[in-house]
Amino acid sequence: MKFFTVRSIRTQIMASTTLLILALVGAVVTVWAKSESNLYYREKVREASFFSKVLSYSYVNELAEGNWSQIRLNIDMMLKENEDFVYVLVSDARQDNLIVAASPGEFQNQHIPDIVPLEATNKALALSQKSSVQEIFVLREIQFSGTTRAKRGERVMEAASDIHLLSGKKIGTLRIGLSLGRIDRAVGNAVNQALMVGIVGLVVGLVFAYILAQHLSHPIGRLQVSAAKIAGGDLQHRAEINHRGDEIGALATSFNEMSAALQVSFTKLQKTLDAFERFVPNKFILAIAPQGVENIEVGVASMRRMTILFCDIRGYTSMSEVMAPIEIFTFLNDYLACMGQAIDQAGGFIDKYIGDAIMALFDDAATDGALKAAILMHQALDQFNDRRSQTGLPKISVGIGIHRGNVVMGTVGFTSRIESTVIGDAVNVAARIEGLTKQYDRQVLLSESVVSSLSYPEAFSLRLVDQAVKVKGKDEAIAIYELKVNSQDQY
Repeated sequence: MKFFTVRSIRTQIMASTTLLILALVGAVVTVWAKSESNLYYREKVREASFFSKVLSYSYVNELAEGNWSQIRLNIDMMLKENEDFVYVLVSDARQDNLIVAASPGEFQNQHIPDIVPLEATNKALALSQKSSVQEIFVLREIQFSGTTRAKRGERVMEAASDIHLLSGKKIGTLRIGLSLGRIDRAVGNAVNQALMVGIVGLVVGLVFAYILAQHLSHPIGRLQVSAAKIAGGDLQHRAEINHRGDEIGALATSFNEMSAALQVSFTKLQKTLDAFERFVPNKFILAIAPQGVENIEVGVASMRRMTILFCDIRGYTSMSEVMAPIEIFTFLNDYLACMGQAIDQAGGFIDKYIGDAIMALFDDAATDGALKAAILMHQALDQFNDRRSQTGLPKISVGIGIHRGNVVMGTVGFTSRIESTVIGDAVNVAARIEGLTKQYDRQVLLSESVVSSLSYPEAFSLRLVDQAVKVKGKDEAIAIYELKVNSQDQY
């Protein structure tokens, strides 16, 4: 089960280092304590064995002669001089192992003392010209001269040696109980020393871990900031490289290479989108692909009420017959450029070019923009004709028809070739009205639906041309109006 989640690299390094140091400190303390304990224990064993052997030799004569008082005096002096001695027992094998001298004296005249387990007593009494050392625990509290030498359950080390004559005959047993408190204190001191060394090591390790974490996390944090800037659109941003020759420096270099590649790719993509908008107007894209160009599909459509403008050059067919193809190409590009600028200026957009004809759309709630576009187009045409006159070329004239109605904006074609288009009866009517400009010899004609949708009709010079005209392909007659174009008007 995962109790917590560490997200910061710095925190991970610090936590990992702390756990490692704690594990090392624990291992050092354990090994040190065990080593010190074994060392002191072996020393205590040698000390206890030495005492028991020396004393057993020194009490041979007193025990053989029954001079027990002298033995008692000596062992009492031993307990007074050395606090490590818990008890000393001297038993006489000739009297069925009766304790003839003891310190504390309360254990005298007993065969089996009630301070240690029976197994320890049997082992000590079974010795024959040998000595033994065993670790036991006392069965009750032992006091000497008003002080407690051992508490119930406390561990002591008992050294036992037999007392024998030169002939080898065993006449008694000497048992000495030594406190293990000094060993415990020594081990405790060793543990404390190990802990102090561990704490110092932990502090030093944490300092170096913090420095290392800073050294590693700071450049990574800068890379994170750089990534955020690039994600925010700053593709010219580059990460600083301060760690050359190591993995972090290589990461920063790769990051900058990725950023540069993204910038190149994004620049190409942006140029592609800009070029695409020249083929398909942005307003058209917003209508058929509001979620982006990449989501354009065949058959996507949107119903709109729009104003449609058709513009056609008068006599273009006969004019093109006397021109070379490259001359026609150059002429059309110059002409369409000045017309397109006028339409853009009035807020419209060009849906398509049909030879020399222009089909423009206005997605406004009113039709004022379409009328302004017609006026601006004639002004641009006047300037275009002035330039042609200066080079000896003939002037051209155009007819503009405007109508407003419901249309469907969408895409047609199939998966490998898609084209945007506008379909509807209003498109056909607009084209027919443009054709009527030749019949009525007018520059700009518009339908009644256009006039009725003007926000400021007083701003334009309008005149009814025909109350009821039947255009081709439409059963009902419509009224058409003329827009008087004044080259001096400014919009």
